[in-house]
Amino acid sequence: MSNVETLPASQTTQGHFEPLTADEIRKMNAYWRACNYLSAGMLYLCHNPLLREPLKPEHIKNRLLGHWGSDPGQSFIWVHMNRLIKKYDLNTIYLSGPGHGAPATLSNCYLEGVYSEVYPDKSQDIHGLQKFFKQFSFPGGIGSHCTPETPGSIHEGGELGYSLSHGFGAAFDNPDLIVTVAVGDGESETGPLATSWHSNKFLNPVRDGAVLPILHLNGYKIANPTILARIPADELDMLFRGLGWTPHVVEGDDPDGMHAKMAEVLEGCVLDIRAIQEKARSAPAGHTVERPKWPMIILRTPKGWTGPKTVDGHKVEGSWRAHQIPILDPQTNPKSLAEVEAWLRSYKPEELFDESGRLIQELREMAPVGNRRITANPHANGGLLRRPLNMPDFRDYAVKVKQPGQIEVSSTDVTAHFLRDVMRRNMTSFRVFGPDETASNKLQAIYEASPKTWMEELIPQDQDGGFLANDGRVMEMLSEHTLEGWFEGYVLTGRHGFFSSYEAFVHIIDSMFNQHAKWLEKSKLEIRWRAPVSSINLLITSLVWRQDHNGFTHQDPGFLDVVTNKSPEVTRIYLPPDANCLLSVTDHCLRSSNYVNVIVADKAPHLQYLDMESAVEHCTKGIGIWEWASNDAGEEPDAVIACAGDIPTSEGLAAVALLREHCPHLKIRFVNVVDLFRLMPEREHPHGMDDREFDGLFTKSKPVIFNFHAYASLIHKLTYRRTNHANFHVRGYKEKGNINTPLELAILNQVDRFNLAIDVIERVPKLEEKGAHTVEWLKGQIIKAVNYAHENGIDQKEIREWKWPTK
Repeated sequence: MSNVETLPASQTTQGHFEPLTADEIRKMNAYWRACNYLSAGMLYLCHNPLLREPLKPEHIKNRLLGHWGSDPGQSFIWVHMNRLIKKYDLNTIYLSGPGHGAPATLSNCYLEGVYSEVYPDKSQDIHGLQKFFKQFSFPGGIGSHCTPETPGSIHEGGELGYSLSHGFGAAFDNPDLIVTVAVGDGESETGPLATSWHSNKFLNPVRDGAVLPILHLNGYKIANPTILARIPADELDMLFRGLGWTPHVVEGDDPDGMHAKMAEVLEGCVLDIRAIQEKARSAPAGHTVERPKWPMIILRTPKGWTGPKTVDGHKVEGSWRAHQIPILDPQTNPKSLAEVEAWLRSYKPEELFDESGRLIQELREMAPVGNRRITANPHANGGLLRRPLNMPDFRDYAVKVKQPGQIEVSSTDVTAHFLRDVMRRNMTSFRVFGPDETASNKLQAIYEASPKTWMEELIPQDQDGGFLANDGRVMEMLSEHTLEGWFEGYVLTGRHGFFSSYEAFVHIIDSMFNQHAKWLEKSKLEIRWRAPVSSINLLITSLVWRQDHNGFTHQDPGFLDVVTNKSPEVTRIYLPPDANCLLSVTDHCLRSSNYVNVIVADKAPHLQYLDMESAVEHCTKGIGIWEWASNDAGEEPDAVIACAGDIPTSEGLAAVALLREHCPHLKIRFVNVVDLFRLMPEREHPHGMDDREFDGLFTKSKPVIFNFHAYASLIHKLTYRRTNHANFHVRGYKEKGNINTPLELAILNQVDRFNLAIDVIERVPKLEEKGAHTVEWLKGQIIKAVNYAHENGIDQKEIREWKWPTK
């Protein structure tokens, strides 16, 4: 492929493993001891960082918070990766999967010198080391995960299960990158991690980088053994071979022997990766690439390796007691204080650090230099590598709307053609993700630019509409967890993407969204050295109001509630009412950075209301009055009908038409909301409206009937501090539904045109008597509509073919 980078010259030679010399083992072990000393030191010490004086209670932190168990094994991996980075000039990042594994990453970052470059007060001397120790799990400092404050990290690990999918996301379209992922054996018991092993079926060795998983079997979680550490070795081997990997085992606890073994196995894996890539990249153009059996490592070491063997007669190293703080009371118990001191001194810090407190020169030379240092690699600060998308003009895809509400199209189908051309222009930096629903969500036009990635077997019938190819760029797999993990890893390393999902099941990634939003909030608001990354763009479709055959199970719009719980600085929710608005919103979201953008748009054909010029203006404002649907003539209306969402908008407009026909003297203002957060006050939300603008839209005292796509409580939550909130009457999904027609489902939840019209009539005082007959007629229409649906299985023709009145 012409647009794929070739490996640097230094990486096109296979290389040859030469066993470590005794001196190499000595130096690697010394560097590892330094890592372990720092990891243990940051758990305990706030003073006396290099034990230049006897350890005293006042040197110990008042609260001991953090986790020790996985740190030695992770640093062991890191030291060995450093050797190969230097030998082969590798481009590598490292993801820490084990929970609370930050001490290992932080220790290596500090020893590489990167931490001091980013945070100069944590200098490479005894004073900087003291501050480095004190900040860990300390008020005003940093947490025990690989948080955004940690250089070299794109994966916090606060919630287990996403390390491997993040790793693959980083590797896609990065042909020169090797992503080393330490997978925790506790983490391996999660559903997201279990499915992410299948990511190897989507990694193309021609155009993608490589992921080297290292399953860290240290045997225990917080208080229990881990499953994979207790199954027989042959079962474990068969498991990973069955998943398409080539496993290599490194097992033991003797440092010298383990260094020798790890050096051999890890270098062999790197050379295998090179061989796979070189074979694929040297094949003739058009050659079908076979799915490789990528290497992986099973690293079996004791939990809490090199730490205390026993404490108070209980086994610690190699047990669950090593998971967190192995010795709990050194500040108040002299025996424990002595044990902590003996443990820390066992690493011989006086041999590792010079008089100033800096790592000795011999060991500093063990680390790579410049951007080859793992924690300095720009892929772990992906905004540095991010380039804007080459975008077509979304206006070129506009639906021609001569009059509002006369034609029906599928908004997502229209947007698919725009996304197709975004893909065509960005064939190494843009991917589309979705759980086997791209075509179902009417986005199949994207396949004209690129088919679906598929490295598995291809059979003849796949050519008949299967849209499968080695070099496809549409990522489909029935695991929303894995897809979201890929997407996050992809954008965190500088690229762009778009994700579509059925509305009811986007909840599967609720907690992943939470974690990413928290990462963005820290990165955007507090950490100035992290460059902005592309936004996560989520299209929520196959919506609650059009589940004609799926029914109740597919009716849940509550993801929007989850989104509004996160910082408004990094989240946005858009509900475009028609195709031109969806085009405008999609273009905006693809150009944005440091947000999670949630777009709600149905895939079924719906009425179209705004020409492109009007749509751009409306979406830019985010909320506005539709003059053509209003008859208040700029005066104080009798009532406001506000709508957010495509079907709530069409039903709201139908209610307006009914009221204008049956209550001609009623003054109605119609307001449509695209950007949901515009409802909030500007003092609470960076995109909110000031009070005067809000009052001008919704009035200060008249009833506002708000027809909303999701749960009604969300609108009340966003507007509770607003003028006239007491007169806001929100209609939304009430958890009522089955195999209904669209109108019947709307009626069940009282978001239909008839109930909306009744609501207005009953809340406008001057209509209390005059509107009684109209209310009775509207109630009769509800009964008629439901009976017709139950008899015929569809809505009445006048409902299905309703258009906005042209007179």
